[in-house]
Amino acid sequence: MIRRSLAIATIIAAAALFSALYIVDETQQALLVRFGRPVGVETAPGLKLKWPLIDSVYFYDNRLLPLTPPVEQIILGDQKRLEVATYTRFRIADPLRFYQSVRTLEAARSQLTQMVSSSLRRVLGQVKLTSLLSAERDVAMANIRAEVADKAAALGLDVVDVRIRSADLPPETSQAIYDRMKSERQREAKELRAQGFEWAQEIQARAERERTVILAEAQRQSKTLRGEGDAQAAQLTADVFGEDPNFFAFFRSLLSYRGALAESAPTVVLTPDSGLLRYFSSGPDKAATGPAPGVK
Repeated sequence: MIRRSLAIATIIAAAALFSALYIVDETQQALLVRFGRPVGVETAPGLKLKWPLIDSVYFYDNRLLPLTPPVEQIILGDQKRLEVATYTRFRIADPLRFYQSVRTLEAARSQLTQMVSSSLRRVLGQVKLTSLLSAERDVAMANIRAEVADKAAALGLDVVDVRIRSADLPPETSQAIYDRMKSERQREAKELRAQGFEWAQEIQARAERERTVILAEAQRQSKTLRGEGDAQAAQLTADVFGEDPNFFAFFRSLLSYRGALAESAPTVVLTPDSGLLRYFSSGPDKAATGPAPGVK
C-alpha cells in the first residue's frame, strides 16, 4: 500500500514538474499569465519554469511577419483611380501590450489591414499620378509607414515597412486608354501612309523626268555619233572610190552578191546577160584587181 502511494506521489510530482517547464525557441517570445493576469515576458531562448496549473504561457513570433492586404481602388489627388496592392512587414515588439489589445495574430492582422488602408487613402488622396510615378513616391510611402507605425504601436506592433507592390489602372480605364491610343496610332499610320504615298509620287515623277532627260540626251548623242560615223564612212567611201573606181565597183558587186544570194534558194535562175553575172563570166578588170596606189 505504501509503495503504491509512493508511486502515485512520484507520478504526480513528475507531472507537476513537467507542467512547470516550458521551452522558449530562439524565434519566439513568451508571455507568462497567472490567473488571466500577465506577470512576465521571456525573450531569451531556453528552458523556463512556471507554476504548474496556475500559470499559462502564450508564445509569439519575434521575427518579421508579412501582411498582404487585398487590392484597393484609390482615388488620387488629381481624381485618377488606381488599383493599389501593398505589402507590410511588422513584428510583435511588446507581447504584453499585444496580449492586452488583440491577443491573437489574426485579430492583429485585421486591425493592421484597416490602418494601412486608412493611411493609404489619406496620403495618396493628396498625391497626383505623375508624382506617384516619380521619386516623390518614396516620400508618400514614408509618410504612410510613419502613420501606420504610430497607430500600430498601441497594439504592441512595430511596423518596419509599408510598400506598394503594384499600382494599375482599373480595367475599364485601361481599356479606354488602350482604345484611345489605338485610334491615335491608326490616325498617325494613315498620315504616314499618305505622306509616304505623296513622297513616292514625287520620287517617281522626278525619276521619270530624269529618265526622259537621260533618254533624250542619249538619243541626241546617238544621232550625233551616228551622223559623224556616216559622214566618216561616206568620206572613206569617196576617198576609196576616188583612188580606184574599178575595185570599188567590184567590191560593191561582191556586197550585192552576198546580200542577194545569202537568203535565196539553192537554185537561182538568171539570164546570161544579167548584170549580176558580169564578174562571174569575165572576172574583175585587171586594173581593178591590181594593188591600190600606195599599197605594196
